[in-house]
Amino acid sequence: MTNMAVKKIRSLSAQRAIVSLGRNIKTARTKRRIPVREFAERIGVSERTVIRLEKGDEGVSLGTLCMACLVLGELDLISGFLDPAADDTGLLIDQQKLPKRIDRSRGASSAGPKKEKPSHGDADDDRHGDDRDDNDDNDDGVAF
Repeated sequence: MTNMAVKKIRSLSAQRAIVSLGRNIKTARTKRRIPVREFAERIGVSERTVIRLEKGDEGVSLGTLCMACLVLGELDLISGFLDPAADDTGLLIDQQKLPKRIDRSRGASSAGPKKEKPSHGDADDDRHGDDRDDNDDNDDGVAF
């Protein structure tokens, strides 16, 4: 029955990945010496669902997978999965979308409004006072 559920996925590599993930979950649970019954209780599912998860049944919910990872102390792996900042393929695609050249007339206008710098004699020039620019989030004293 479990094998039939896995075969719904047409990609053999995806099937293998799900089965491998199930085995990894079982290995992690076993190394932590958590019995199936306790694991099921902590996840909030039946023992049968845990067995299906560990065999790589695609019908087990993503929520169950996340709860299993939480119980195993590995939820950060799921949370960080395909994180845009670490997605090399996504970053490469973004890089390729960058323009080869920037038109000066367009580049200057799209940079946003220019800030006026106060002159040295301005009354608003409070370099040594306690009033700080609300947009200055830089803690190391360097402003850009």
